[in-house]
Amino acid sequence: MSVLDRYVLRQSLSIMLFVTAALSVAVWLAQSLRLVDLIVNRGLAIEMFLYLALLILPRFLDIVLPIGAFIAVLFVFNRLISESELVVMRAAGLGPLALARPVFVLAGIGFIALMSLSAYFLPASNRAFKDLQFEIRNRFVSALLQEGTFTNFSDKLTIYIGGRDDRGEVTGLLISDDRDPQQPVTILAERGAFADDAQGSRIIMVNGTHQRFDRATGKLSVLTFDRYTLDLNMLRDAPGVRFRDAQERFLDELFWPPQQLDPATRRSFLVEGHQRIVVPLSIFGFAMIPLACLLPGQLNRRGQLRRVLLAVALAFVFQAVDLGVRNLAGRNTAIIPLMYLTVLLPLALGLGVLLFGGIKAGIGRPAPVTR
Repeated sequence: MSVLDRYVLRQSLSIMLFVTAALSVAVWLAQSLRLVDLIVNRGLAIEMFLYLALLILPRFLDIVLPIGAFIAVLFVFNRLISESELVVMRAAGLGPLALARPVFVLAGIGFIALMSLSAYFLPASNRAFKDLQFEIRNRFVSALLQEGTFTNFSDKLTIYIGGRDDRGEVTGLLISDDRDPQQPVTILAERGAFADDAQGSRIIMVNGTHQRFDRATGKLSVLTFDRYTLDLNMLRDAPGVRFRDAQERFLDELFWPPQQLDPATRRSFLVEGHQRIVVPLSIFGFAMIPLACLLPGQLNRRGQLRRVLLAVALAFVFQAVDLGVRNLAGRNTAIIPLMYLTVLLPLALGLGVLLFGGIKAGIGRPAPVTR
């Protein structure tokens, strides 16, 4: 790698890391605000909040890193043009493809980072987040309840509380328990309290009614109680046996899922696996768009505003088409090859533009400069 290549690569890499870090922090803070209520109003430990916030970080790195590469290439080459550095490089005999060489290295670095996320860090973080979320829902039921809101802890249990008093007890308690589908239970109580321990969660209620409906006979039995305890341990399953969705699976599990899965689930696994490969490939297209817009043709020291705006517009179109094709692939696996075509087309077209621009300008001949 020449001195000029290292010079351009160093600037592009530093800006890409800065932009990626800035965007990641902004999105991370916005997403983390959803977890603040668990600390402020529900009493969970700050360590658990930080751990949960850290686990969601890889979810959007695969989005902001290609954008960071696009902004870095666009900024660096626009600055090289405005400061006439690119004019000197082209006068020294460097054609568009030679000038693009450090950008290809930059995209390769980003591709390796994104593939690492897709292959391991993304599914591992999603798996840990879902396991911890599952544990919180089963062991810290009281921390997740909102006053005046029906909270679904599973498809079998819904809890409603009207409010909380100064002692932490809840008032106006309603529980819909459908663990036995043949005999669903509805419990109403004036007051209640939650007890959490190593074995699980219990709800201790006073002054209420226990209503059980027998679907087989159509009879409703009502029991009035002064004190009643509902054990939630039966709702708990070990995270190890919990079914893991596609975002929690590693690549080998996505491309070769278990045979006992239904066709719809197997299709979602296959689409997710291809998306894990398509996203890292998209960084080459994002990096190529600024080069194809800025390098060919005449250089203007007063700025390349039109070309910069064109690059931004093309990036938006590229991202929109890419997201649209991915959504279509989720419904029809026949669209999957189009996912690869969508992300590789900007790279192919960009290379063609650079190659044509180099032939037209002539390697080793200074490109015309507009004052």
